[in-house]
Parts: sequence; C-alpha cells; structure tokens
Amino acid sequence: MKPARDRWLNPALALVLCAAAGALMQAIRAPLPWMIGPLLVMALCNFGGARLRAPRPARPVGQVIIGVALGLYFTPPVAREVLSYWPLLIAAALLAMLLAWACAWLLAAAGGVDRVTAFFASVPGGATEMAVLSERYGARVDRVALAQSLRILTVVVVVPFALVWSGARGEDSYLPGAAIAFDGGGLAALLAIAAAAGGLLALARLPNAMMFGPLLATIALTIAELNLSSVPGWLSGLGQLLLGCALGSRFERAYLSSMARYVAAVFASILFAIALAAASAFVLAWLSGLPVATLVLATAPGGIAEMCIMAKVLQLGVPLVTAAHVTRVIVLITTTAPVFRLMRRFL
Repeated sequence: MKPARDRWLNPALALVLCAAAGALMQAIRAPLPWMIGPLLVMALCNFGGARLRAPRPARPVGQVIIGVALGLYFTPPVAREVLSYWPLLIAAALLAMLLAWACAWLLAAAGGVDRVTAFFASVPGGATEMAVLSERYGARVDRVALAQSLRILTVVVVVPFALVWSGARGEDSYLPGAAIAFDGGGLAALLAIAAAAGGLLALARLPNAMMFGPLLATIALTIAELNLSSVPGWLSGLGQLLLGCALGSRFERAYLSSMARYVAAVFASILFAIALAAASAFVLAWLSGLPVATLVLATAPGGIAEMCIMAKVLQLGVPLVTAAHVTRVIVLITTTAPVFRLMRRFL
C-alpha cells in the first residue's frame, strides 16, 4: 500500500502552497494572481526537487469552471458581433502557423534538435495534441511536451505583466450573462451540464474536451437566453488556481540539468513568438479598428484557457479573445499534420 504522502499529502500540500502563492500575488497586485502564483510556486518547488503534483482532477475541474465563466459572455448581441469578425479570426489562426515555422527555424538552429521536433514544439496548438502528432512523425516527444509547457508558462507570466505595465486594462464593455444574479441551484445545474458536455467530447476523443465542451454548452445556453446563474468571483479564482497548479506540476528538476541548451533555445523562440504576435496585433488593430491590447491577447501564443482567463481578469475583449483562441486551436489541430506533410515533401 502506498504511504499517505504518496496518496494525498503531496497534492494537499501543493494546493496549500498554491493558495498561499495566489494570495501573495493578489496582495502585491500582480496581474492574474490566482494563476501566476500557483504556477510559479509549483514550478519553482519542482525545479528545486520537491516533486509536487497537482490533484488528478485539478485541470479538468478548472477547465469546466473557466469554460462556464467564459461562455456567459456570449449573449445574442455579443455572438453576432463576434461572428462579424470571422475574417480576422481566420487570419489570426493562419498567422499562428506562420509564427510556428519561424520559431521552429530558430529552435532547430539554436537548440540542437531536429527540424521535426522543433516544428511540433513550436506550433501553439494543444500541448497534448502536438505531443501525440509529434510521436507519429518521429519527433522527440519529451522535448515537444517540455517546449509546449514552457510556452504556456512563459506567455502567462510575460504577457499580463507587459499589458498591465503598458496601462492596457479595463477597456471591455462586455458583461457576462447579461449581468444575471447568482443562484446556487442554477449554478449547480449549469456546472453539471457543462461537465456532461465535456465528458461527451472526451468520450468522442476530441481535443481539449473539458474546455471546449463546457464553453460550447454555456455559449448555447446564453445565446438561447437560458440564464441559470452567474459565476461568483471566488469560483473563477478557484478555477484559475487549479489550472495554475496543474500546469506548474509538469515541470521537473531534470529539465534544467539535462537539457539546458534546449531550454534556453525554447525560451528564446517563445519570446520571439510573443514579439512577432504583438507586432501582428498592431497591424490587425490598424486594419480592423479594434483595441491593440485585445488583439495582443487574441494573437498571443498561449493556451486557450490561460489566454481567455487573462482577457477576463484584465477586462480586454473576452468574447473576441475566446473566439480567436478557439478558432486558432481548431485550425491548428486540423491542419498541422497535412501542412507538415506538404512542407516536408516540397522542402
């Protein structure tokens, strides 16, 4: 029988540390405190050899909560407005593929890895999906998974601080769920529906099921004006904490010692991607007339949940940012393999 430490004490200690780190970040008024705090404390402890792990349901539970909170923004008028920007959403998704090729070239040159590994390590699609695809085409799966995790970590830390320091905050005129009141029974029903939708997509083996399922189910209810309840701030904070804890638990001390050159090259390629995405956001803002800060989040190469939470906390175009990242993930997951085969044949 496993000792208590292996069964429950380790993840319990992780949650306590994550809560303390989130509270500290909130006290010093850091952006996105309930995600950045847990993420950093887990990563730093594991880099130090602590080998902390998140509770097994932390990520899916966090995704369900965040999916519901984001879906409530899509009232009928908002949904119509977001749909009117579909050329912009497609352009941002295609731009992400071009950024991936540029970053893959940099990573292969500086990180000492083959081009296949560098490519799948650089595509800002779902981390799990890119790891699965990379194995099919003979890439180093461990290095792809590491790069994808470092990408999300770096973007989550760098982008919100950059936006806050630039003064980009509080420009969002959208209100979630038509500003409906909180109802305990309605919230329980909403979360149950969302979890069931995520479970169905997971059974169908669709990517990012526990994020897409709750998000799409809540959007459908909100568009139909079936407003069951709002999501209280403490619950949204809990969702962020669980996601930050789960993401930070991916890191291990061995990464720093065995792959130092590769890790440094990954960080360089990620910062390069952030810079290119920010530059493209300025161009798209000039063409569309939308706020630059909103498009910076919409084009940033981070994870869908993390970027959408960032938009929610900073109040920067939540529906548009959510739609942009959903479109990006769908486009990249469906086109990465055929595009890779095509480019490998002709190059």
